[in-house]
Amino acid sequence: MIEARHLRVLRAVSATGSFSAAGRELGCTQPAVSQQMKALEASAGTPLLIRSGREMRLTQAGEALVRHAAGILAGLTAAEEEVAAIAGLRAGRVRLVSFPSGSSTLVPTALAALRAAHPGTRVSLEEAEPPQSVELLRAGDCDVALAFRYEGAAGAPEGEWDDLVVRPLLTDRLVALVPERHRLARAESVAIGELAREPWIAGCPRCRGQLVEVCEGAGFTPRIDFATDDYPAVVGLVGAGLGVAVLPQLAIESVRPRGARTVTLEPAVRREIVALTLPDLAQVPAVAATLDQLALAAGQK
Repeated sequence: MIEARHLRVLRAVSATGSFSAAGRELGCTQPAVSQQMKALEASAGTPLLIRSGREMRLTQAGEALVRHAAGILAGLTAAEEEVAAIAGLRAGRVRLVSFPSGSSTLVPTALAALRAAHPGTRVSLEEAEPPQSVELLRAGDCDVALAFRYEGAAGAPEGEWDDLVVRPLLTDRLVALVPERHRLARAESVAIGELAREPWIAGCPRCRGQLVEVCEGAGFTPRIDFATDDYPAVVGLVGAGLGVAVLPQLAIESVRPRGARTVTLEPAVRREIVALTLPDLAQVPAVAATLDQLALAAGQK
């Protein structure tokens, strides 16, 4: 295998015409230059220099190698500089996937801080709910996944994130959302069983499953009249008096609940918000910086 350091020596010998002069240019001794040239000729499998007295000239193979060396070394230098820029956060790319309420609350604050601190780092954003977002991470289609899971949820696979680096961000409590003229709109808190006879508006599939599980735990099955992944649509339907809903507090923060009121839900139902990445990706400076900024943004909530 031809090594870059040997190519640098060959180019210096070609330019100066002797081992001694090449050594002075490279900052090493004449024997060191001679030793590296022997190693390069062994790798090439053919002589590269013809020595005649004090004169030294390249063989045809040596000329060919010198001709290619300039491009090879220039490309290697460019690669080294690009890697150094990425390592030093002067460049880099992070592909982030987030669920919608995270995209509208945690992500903007985190990415604004990341851009201010490291303007050369670029972050792309796509939206997906877990478990799809986690599947994208494992498939190599993103670098960081913002995800959530409900505390004590039935059917959650044990150790579902054991192969990933898990950065806890915050605990998000669910709240009841009722029309502003609802009989419970002024209540300090509400038990979910008090809403048993109400029509329901449900959210994303995972949230919908959690709603049914909590309601059944309270002794009833919710009558779901409307289902939508769009949180503003949920709020709008509740505000129009078409039903009640249970939403994460993070989702309420991103929407102005016109015509609707939030009421504390008892007993508390919570979801854990985390940032996930792969173990090797956690060592990449731009990914680590993104995780740090997401944690700082969550701390402000």
